[in-house]
Amino acid sequence: MSSLSRVIAGGLVGLGVAVGGLLAGQSLVESRLGYRVVTVKGLSEREVKANLGFWPIRFVTTGPTLEAARAKLETSELAVKTFLTGNGFTAADMQVQNIQVEDRLAGYNAQGTPEDSRFVLTEDMLVRSAEVDKLQNSARMIGDLLKSGVVFSADAYNAGPSFVFTQVNDLKGEMLTEATKRAKEAAEKFAAESGAKVGDIQSANQGVIEITPAIEIPNDRPEKQVTKKVRVVTTITYFLKD
Repeated sequence: MSSLSRVIAGGLVGLGVAVGGLLAGQSLVESRLGYRVVTVKGLSEREVKANLGFWPIRFVTTGPTLEAARAKLETSELAVKTFLTGNGFTAADMQVQNIQVEDRLAGYNAQGTPEDSRFVLTEDMLVRSAEVDKLQNSARMIGDLLKSGVVFSADAYNAGPSFVFTQVNDLKGEMLTEATKRAKEAAEKFAAESGAKVGDIQSANQGVIEITPAIEIPNDRPEKQVTKKVRVVTTITYFLKD
């Protein structure tokens, strides 16, 4: 065979392979287009009670000397601990997080500082307990500490206790099963209306497990609610068959 003939033959072979590949690709696309699917969501919700609470307490004292301010801080700390102990908390439930010391005469506005409040001491104490009802009730009795002479810091730190639910894993399996069941029920309803039947699962997405307050209150701190709502949403795509 001459060189020209070999070139022509090779070109014809290449053209045949290209045409064959094109037809195969078209068949694959047509096959995929022949699939009928439906994507549905399944929801499962549970109302639960928080099982852990945190109550940050910040109080301040002032004095003309560091020693005087420190002595008053110790008195306030004792009053706070006595209050908490009287409400059933143990020493293990209370933890001093931080103590800040400020010398106002060392600040930018030193000239306007009264001598009897030169030193300002701020103490942060955290109460942590699984007895959320007791924690919530104690926070409502905060006025008793004011009567003891404890002065609280006027900031967001003293916004009251926060509550969390940490036992999601105990509910996860049951809720996923329920959400999946509801997703299939929705798929079956759609299939029946379209004259088809639900086939195998093409894809599934568990989604995100959300924990929100049981009641949505505008402009309110959601973490301060003891009652929570656990929400699981699954997204599943099913094949449809005749």
